[in-house]
Amino acid sequence: MTDQTILYRLAETIEVRKQADADSSYVAKLLHGGQDEILKKIAEESAEILMASKDGDAQHVVRETADLWFHCMILLAHHGLTPVDVLEELERREGVSGIDEKASRETG
Repeated sequence: MTDQTILYRLAETIEVRKQADADSSYVAKLLHGGQDEILKKIAEESAEILMASKDGDAQHVVRETADLWFHCMILLAHHGLTPVDVLEELERREGVSGIDEKASRETG
């Protein structure tokens, strides 16, 4: 079984890389480039998942999903958030109908 703490370890690495030189760290380069650079990468990775899925290549879908999650974690770090924030939100939604949850966001 895969060690599920990978998200926490990755978040710690991203946090450390915030202080790195943009010439020596891909994460630092994205973070120093600002939100628009991060968002461009997320859009790119999202499109790549779509194409991988259309191709029907399960392993390619896994690789592209890993890329998307990684870049989303960089976006979380940009906003001072961590995977815990997302996991807490998922836990809050657990057992709630998706229709009801979405309706609560529209009225709340």
